[in-house]
Amino acid sequence: MIAQLTSSERHTALAILLLLALCGLTMAGVGRDDLFGVHGALVLVAAVGGIFAVGANFYAPEPSQHRLEHYYDDPSKIGIVLSLVWVVFGLFIGDWVAWLLVNPDLTFDAGWSSFGRLRPVHTTSVIFGFGGNALIATSFYVMQRTSRARLPDQLSPLFVLFGYNLFCVLAVTGYMLGITQSREYAEPEWYADIWLTIVWIAYLVLYLRTLARRKEPHIYVSNWYYLAFILVVAMLHIVNNLAVPVSFGHAKSYSLFSGVQDAMTEWWYGHNAVAFFLTSGFLGMMYYYLPKRAGRPVFSYRLSIISFWGITFFYIWVGSHHLHYTALPQWVQTLGMTFSLMLLVPSWASASNALLTLNGAWHKVRDDATLRFMMVAAVFYGLTTFEGSFMAIRPVNSLSHFTDWTIGHVHAGALGWVAMITFGSIYASVPWLWKVKQMYSAKLVEAHFWLALAGTVVYVFAMWNSGIVQGLMWRTYNESGTLAYSFVDSLVAMHPYYIARAVGGFLFLAGAVIGCWNVWMTTRWAARVQAPEWQSESAVAAAPALQPAE
Repeated sequence: MIAQLTSSERHTALAILLLLALCGLTMAGVGRDDLFGVHGALVLVAAVGGIFAVGANFYAPEPSQHRLEHYYDDPSKIGIVLSLVWVVFGLFIGDWVAWLLVNPDLTFDAGWSSFGRLRPVHTTSVIFGFGGNALIATSFYVMQRTSRARLPDQLSPLFVLFGYNLFCVLAVTGYMLGITQSREYAEPEWYADIWLTIVWIAYLVLYLRTLARRKEPHIYVSNWYYLAFILVVAMLHIVNNLAVPVSFGHAKSYSLFSGVQDAMTEWWYGHNAVAFFLTSGFLGMMYYYLPKRAGRPVFSYRLSIISFWGITFFYIWVGSHHLHYTALPQWVQTLGMTFSLMLLVPSWASASNALLTLNGAWHKVRDDATLRFMMVAAVFYGLTTFEGSFMAIRPVNSLSHFTDWTIGHVHAGALGWVAMITFGSIYASVPWLWKVKQMYSAKLVEAHFWLALAGTVVYVFAMWNSGIVQGLMWRTYNESGTLAYSFVDSLVAMHPYYIARAVGGFLFLAGAVIGCWNVWMTTRWAARVQAPEWQSESAVAAAPALQPAE
């Protein structure tokens, strides 16, 4: 990997790592009496490890100019491997958290293992660790193929990948130490946010540089979705995390916003993180991998563009539906509810476009578990977007808010849509990237699919039921006009549903472990077996970048 860098890129990498090491040393010094110093030491260790890695190959021969005739796929390979590591870790923590709600004693009297600390570890690991790495890896792959342009250099994508994962590690370790802003999906403190901003701007510049070098005049729709994901997430992250640290030697900071403005800013960010991180980017993934795997053109390319602009415009307004019946002005709540309902149109346009693309290829869905992952993802995307619009209606929200129905809705999207399309894309990409004809075991892909589907259904149905029961119990009055059930009564009623939720999570985790094993064996198999000549994506991946766009 380092040997593929040019001499100037190795010098640049070493300079970046030395600067990062200096930052880590400074953090460790000024924060020696605060948890800030612990993260400084972590940054220092990561930088020194990088310095040794670069130094070991610093005087390696210059890479051949022949490399410029091929796509640069090492970052995609690394990103896929990292995403699989994060998903197993994140799902394990998530299932632990689920069992904590069944048996609270599973914290083992350790502060770092409390629900309040483990829950953001789970969300950050699966959303940003798993989802983020998968998006970065597939965006590099898709962008090169659809624009017929190699990434402009070897260093920038590696900086984005490893810099992004350093942020994820800082976030997760910080939660366990008790470092948090307590902002939904934006818990990392100010110094981690600054680092992510630097990395994310580098990602945006890299994407634009590659598109500017494209040999294909048309910008394929997947790139529109990926670019919206990168650009809008940058805006959301910067605005939502505007904060003032207590001092430059302390981890703690305070938001520039307060009161209802703080709540509105947080949910403007929070729901648009769902929109542009967990929807837009993965739609970009779907619009490339599903047609490629099915061997069919997109049903309606015009519809894909129309739905892109609809999603981009409508989604940005809907965050206020999280704040019904609060101090937020009524008209802002109504605005969020209205745009949430309108959002159903472009969302279903995308879901139906995906399913109609499979016309003429349903026999492949029956026989190919990888394509079935993608098909089920499109179905769950349609179901989840309908449910989200329905739950945004103010009277419905009065029943669903603060209940497990919201948890069921979120995981229908996270497991049924995001994880399914990601696993399908990974199973499609791995043989193409490692240049083998197929995955190590098609039966293991099949087993993973059914475990993932069963886990999702069990989890979601358990939370749908528990949420509605909760909402009804909390609003049931007796003849004297007082509440018929106490909060403890509702908690006792939830116990069987929480067991079912934890079992569903375990099934999904088991499927992910099988998937990781299958990918690992495929990469080992690729190292030993020379793939036969066959007409597929792998042949194109090895072809010069001046081949026709895919």
